[in-house]
Order: sequence, then structure tokens, then C-alpha cells
Amino acid sequence: MQALVVDDSKTIRLILRKYLGKIGFDVVEATDGLEGIARLQEMSQAALVLVDWNMPNMSGVDFVRAVRAIRQYDSLPVVMVTTNTELDQVALALQAGANEYIMKPFTQDVIREKLGLLGLLKT
Repeated sequence: MQALVVDDSKTIRLILRKYLGKIGFDVVEATDGLEGIARLQEMSQAALVLVDWNMPNMSGVDFVRAVRAIRQYDSLPVVMVTTNTELDQVALALQAGANEYIMKPFTQDVIREKLGLLGLLKT
């Protein structure tokens, strides 16, 4: 399975690559939303996207809206991974089309829990 990680922080991309790799995902990385859209369209079949909120060029919320505007990605699970913890921000991300929301800092267990909720973990 392939996962796309979109985050301007190299450290966060590295951590998510490690966590997702242990679960069995091949990870493709992007540094902002614009690059994320390009990488997503290059991928053969993405099973998951994890996207940061605050990035240059295109925010995570704008990325989610752009992905949801492309019909072929209607069922693609998109998870917002961010330091924004206010409930109105969570609501905005979910209204934009995110399926789940993970607050930074996070643990591998949190990632596993959210992927389980999305039906992406083998039992």
C-alpha cells in the first residue's frame, strides 16, 4: 500500500515514514500542498494521505479541498496532522473533507489507532 505524507517539516516526514513503514506502507513525500497534488497524481494507487495544516504555497486545508474536488479521490482517506488543536479548526478540516485529525505531537500508537478507525490495518 502507498501513503502520501505532505508536510514542510523534514523531521515530521521522517517520523511518519518510519511509523507507516512499520505498518507496511510505502511512503511518498511532498513538502507542500502543491507538490502533494502532483505526487498524488503520479502515484499508482494511494491508500492514504497524511497532510500538515500549515505549509507554504498551499495549506493542508486547501490541499484537502483540492483533493476532494477530484472525483477519483472521493474515497481516499485523508488525515490532517497538525498542531492546530482548537475545535473550530478540527471542524474546518473535517468540513473540507478530511476523514480524521491527528494532533502533533503524536505517537505510533495514535497513528495505528486512526488507521484502524479508517479500516487500513490488517487484523
